[in-house]
Amino acid sequence: MIRIEQVQKFYQVSREVAGVEVHALRDINLEIEQGSIFGIIGRSGAGKSTLLRTLNLLERPTSGKILIDGADITQFDAAQLHGLRQRVGMVFQHFNLLSAKTIAENIDFPLKLAGTYTKDERRKRVDELLALVGLSDQRDKYPAQLSGGQKQRVGIARALANYPTLLLCDEATSALDPETTQSILRLLSEINQQLGLTIVLITHEMQVIRTICDQVAVIDAGEIVEMGDVADVFLHPQHPVTQSLVAENQALDLDLVQLSREKQRGILARLTYVGAAAHEPILSRVAAQTQLQMVILQGTISRIKNTPYGQLLVELIGTTTEIDRVLASLRAEDVRVDLIDVNGGTV
Repeated sequence: MIRIEQVQKFYQVSREVAGVEVHALRDINLEIEQGSIFGIIGRSGAGKSTLLRTLNLLERPTSGKILIDGADITQFDAAQLHGLRQRVGMVFQHFNLLSAKTIAENIDFPLKLAGTYTKDERRKRVDELLALVGLSDQRDKYPAQLSGGQKQRVGIARALANYPTLLLCDEATSALDPETTQSILRLLSEINQQLGLTIVLITHEMQVIRTICDQVAVIDAGEIVEMGDVADVFLHPQHPVTQSLVAENQALDLDLVQLSREKQRGILARLTYVGAAAHEPILSRVAAQTQLQMVILQGTISRIKNTPYGQLLVELIGTTTEIDRVLASLRAEDVRVDLIDVNGGTV
C-alpha cells in the first residue's frame, strides 16, 4: 500500500548562516503492505514522528517519493491533499480532543468538515464508531470527564470517522498506564482485523511492537538501521541500536555469563524456539541421547503478536565432539543456536 523511496527531510536551523541544516530523515526506503500493522521504533529525536507525518504530508519531505496506492502524494495539489487527509486517519499521543464538545460531537467533527454526509448519516456513523470503541454510554460526556484510555478511544473513533484506508498512530499509548496500553493495543488489533485497515504506528516501547505489529523498522539519527518481521528483529537483532532496545525488554543476565566464564566448565548458548517448537520437549529429547550436561541458566516463554517463542540461556558441559553433536541435533529440530561470548554477545 505504501512505498517510500529515498525520502530525506532537512530543517534549516539558522537564517543568518546559510547551509546550517538538521538532517531529520536520511535516504528512507520502506514498503508497507496493505492490511498490515507496521511499527517504527526509535529513541526520542530519532526521526520517527517526522517520518510518520510525511505519510499525510503534515511534514513535507525535502526530497524523495511517497507512494500510497501507487500515487506519489508529494506531487498532490491542494484538492488532492485534502482528499488524502480524509483517507488517512491519525491518532495523537495526547488525544487532541475538543474540550468544549461532547464525545459524540468530537467524533462527528471530521464528518461535518467533510461536507459530504447528511445529518442522519453522520449520526449513524457516530453511533457505529462509539459501539466499535466501546463508548456508547459515554456519548454525551465531555473529554474532561473521561479517563486517559477512554479519551484515546475517542481519538481512535474520530480518526476512523471518514472511512480511512490508513491509520497513523503517533505514540498512541505512551501517555497511558500499562493496563490501559494493552486495552488500546487490543482495540487497534481488532480494528485491523475487522476493517482490514493498514496501521502504521511509532513508539519507543519494544513491548508495543511485540504485542501488535507484523513488521518493524528501527530508526536512529534519521536512518533506518534495521527492518523486518517482528519475530526476526526481536529475537535476532543485528544492529547495536536494536540490540539495546531489545535488551531493555528482555535482558541477558551478564552476571550469569561472567560466572560461567570464571568456572570455565563449558560453553554458553542461547537457544531460540519459535512457533510450535516452543511447546515441544526438544531439549529433554536431545539430552536423553548424550552424556553431555546441560545447565539452564536463564529462560523465558512468551509471544510475539500471535507467535509463541521461547529463549533459553544454557551452559553445555562436555567434550567438543559431544557439544557439536548436541548443537547439530538442536538445529535439526528447528532451534536457533547462538553461542555467547564473555560480553554477552554472539560468537
